[in-house]
Amino acid sequence: MAQDWPWHASETTWLRLSDCCQVTAGPSGSLLDALHDGPSGIPVIAPPDFTESLTVDTRRLRRVPEAQAQRLARFALRAGDILLVRQGALGRLALISAEQTGWFYSSSCLRIRPDQSLILPQYLAAYLSHPPVQRDLVARAQSGTVPSLNSTMLNEFPVWSPPLPRQRIVVDALADIDEQIEVQRMMLNRLVALRPSVFDQLTRGE
Repeated sequence: MAQDWPWHASETTWLRLSDCCQVTAGPSGSLLDALHDGPSGIPVIAPPDFTESLTVDTRRLRRVPEAQAQRLARFALRAGDILLVRQGALGRLALISAEQTGWFYSSSCLRIRPDQSLILPQYLAAYLSHPPVQRDLVARAQSGTVPSLNSTMLNEFPVWSPPLPRQRIVVDALADIDEQIEVQRMMLNRLVALRPSVFDQLTRGE
């Protein structure tokens, strides 16, 4: 895979994920036995909450009672963590924001906590969601009735890690593209909403 990347080898290092991150599997189902749909408690992020833009859709989150926070403490999230789906829609991921600090995640996810002195969370999220990397990641899943990823496999997964200044260049460039995508998406939505009214006006001769 190294030949697919443009950066000079002397500037870039292949790392195992365990060299630059901590990987923690989600809590067992028994620890989430009080999960509910009510408005109170601490949110628990699950794969259906992941968006295509690598964020978390917070509209339908399930929760656990605050009284259970202590026994789930090791699964608490903080800004810069990355959640990766390990069962079902393999490879989907979400980058955790400051707003989601202290929330938990489901047993269907793996938490990746980057060492930010080595790798930027935004860069790692972009790397892991890059189509060739996604294909490689999914190909390593354990076969079975439900293919799955595990922390042992993920710890050995190779990461192409340029120096931090170059990672920032990558992150900034992708952020600019994402901003333009959002602008174009908003314009498209307006045009879709406008189309029926234009039809009505034209057919009525207004």
